[in-house]
Amino acid sequence: MALSPPSARSLFAWRRVLNRMRAVLRSALTTFVVLTFTLWLMPGVASTDIVDVLGLVVLVAAVGAVLRPLLLLGITALGGWGAMLFGVVAQVVVMVVALELDPAGQISGLPTLVAAAILAVVVAALLDWMADAGSDDTFVREARRLMRGVRRRAARRAGGPLLTFRRPQPGTEPGLLMVQLDGVAEPVLRWAVRAGNLPTLGHWLRTGSHTVRPWHTGLPSTTPASQAGILHGATRQVPGFRWYEKDTGKLMVSNRPRDAAIIETRISDGNGLLRDGGVSISNAFSGDAVTNLLTVSHAALPGRSARGWAAFMASPYGFTRALVLGVAEVFTELHQARLQRRRNLQPRVSRSGAFLALRPASMLLRDVNVSLVAEQMARGVPAIYCDLVDYDEVAHHAGPARPESMRQLESLDRMLGVLERLAPEAARQYHLVVLSDHGQSQGATFRQRYGETLDEVVDRLAAAPVFAAESENTVPSSAPLLVVSSGNLSMIYLNRFPRRVNRAGIEHAYPRLISGLAAHPGVGLVVVQDDDEGAVAHGSGGTNRLRDGHVEGVDPLLAYGPRARHDLLRHQGAAHIGDLVVISAVDPVTSEVSAFEELVGSHGGLGGWQTEAVLVHPSSWPVSGELDGPDAVHRQLLDWLSMLGLRRAEPAPIEAGEPVRAEDLEPRLSRSHDG
Repeated sequence: MALSPPSARSLFAWRRVLNRMRAVLRSALTTFVVLTFTLWLMPGVASTDIVDVLGLVVLVAAVGAVLRPLLLLGITALGGWGAMLFGVVAQVVVMVVALELDPAGQISGLPTLVAAAILAVVVAALLDWMADAGSDDTFVREARRLMRGVRRRAARRAGGPLLTFRRPQPGTEPGLLMVQLDGVAEPVLRWAVRAGNLPTLGHWLRTGSHTVRPWHTGLPSTTPASQAGILHGATRQVPGFRWYEKDTGKLMVSNRPRDAAIIETRISDGNGLLRDGGVSISNAFSGDAVTNLLTVSHAALPGRSARGWAAFMASPYGFTRALVLGVAEVFTELHQARLQRRRNLQPRVSRSGAFLALRPASMLLRDVNVSLVAEQMARGVPAIYCDLVDYDEVAHHAGPARPESMRQLESLDRMLGVLERLAPEAARQYHLVVLSDHGQSQGATFRQRYGETLDEVVDRLAAAPVFAAESENTVPSSAPLLVVSSGNLSMIYLNRFPRRVNRAGIEHAYPRLISGLAAHPGVGLVVVQDDDEGAVAHGSGGTNRLRDGHVEGVDPLLAYGPRARHDLLRHQGAAHIGDLVVISAVDPVTSEVSAFEELVGSHGGLGGWQTEAVLVHPSSWPVSGELDGPDAVHRQLLDWLSMLGLRRAEPAPIEAGEPVRAEDLEPRLSRSHDG
């Protein structure tokens, strides 16, 4: 295979030459400033002669040109954790070798060389970030280089030229990229767009290329339940973020990999959203994808085949940059938490401990995810579903509409802009759909408001030991009562009964439990099964029979909106639901709820914006009816995949003796009822 002449001519196009010269000049200037600063800080360096520093700049460039491709091969071969660790070491190794080979010998001794190299890498990351004015230009350039490399390798394997400088042409076949903005409520997104804080989404909506619509999550309003529905159409297998299974005596926690793997075996029938060559990135479940990257139910870091992972780890603008900026994010979090305390901002919760590590980890994961998405776009996979969690993690501890949470939403909008800029490098013409899995509701926690936790209330009313289940996998058999909470939703299990207990059984065992919970000012409703009336919601002033909406006294569902009865009734059909289902009270003025966990922004139950998710899609695409529940979103996404020709048709069942018509086997879309 030979070099094609048009490719050689394209190498010398004046615009590309100018761009290369600008990139080389910037790199040289950055390296010069970094080395000058590093040498000035290091003790024992006699002088920093400008000629010596310029010579060192050339040496660093030469060493990098030789070593980085070799290091990238090593990182790719290692994959997983090895790639992550080796990626940081790679940047330091390049600098150490260059300083060791420096003819001026300005720094000597291995410990001093390593210290100087680490300092230089940190300063370079900060300087590059400042040079980009906080933008993502450098990140985009690296991602484009990755995508072009992936496409050129694919072309060579398909019989193309061994060496070419021609840029691959944009793909023409359609593809679907679905990006989930975890925890973003539809009212929050609309408000941010109107405020002008989301320029990418705002541009799409104002130009009419996309439209935004709400969708209702129902109960439970959690990521695992929503993704079980969106990716597999099987929401009812997930009754909460965590739950207890009486038949096995196990506490299931859906973000724990081994539990997520078990859950996926229950929800997967092989026909998930991503079954036809799709890719799952950073999700709870796979959607039956062919490729799973950072997916909880397939607990493993990307391996050797994921060049996006290796390239991110090897690049000085990838993992090393994210690591340095992540440390800065920790100091930012400490400052923002201090401001909340000084201003006595209420409601608020502690933002120390594990959350300090979660903020930089979320930022790192976001950049990794975008790098992995870019690689898959270059590979031309038909469908990608990726979850970005930055906003959700911060909103839990800061509040869903607080400034620091909104800044995370703005950063996610920038990532959508990055993906839009990368689209011309993709092997397909990707259509972008943006959605969330739930919203969040704000409020002081149950413990803050009432001075005791829900399990302490249950303990007092039942006069029996209560086990507050959070993360332990095996529940003590001696615990007669278990309280398992997800946001402002809690499920209470009577552990000594092998099956679900009805109202009569509960009142016989614990006469004060149902009435005491319903009368508590922090509890909005308690749902329990009755042999004669089915599921009944009990409040402080009345009851609501869920099957027909019959109310006695004051309707306990009034504060939760018109969908509450339907949501609660559907939830009663979920697997492994508690003997009692408890929802905290909602403030009728502020729509604040009281989470049973120590989170100022929560989701999982009812009340406020937690059930108001969002869907942004091309405005010309039809929508087949009201989007009520994750399973409905699943069906809608399947319709769009079929419309784009990315979903193999599933023939409808045919009665015996009925003639088969060809048109019955073709995928169809229902017309929109939304306008």
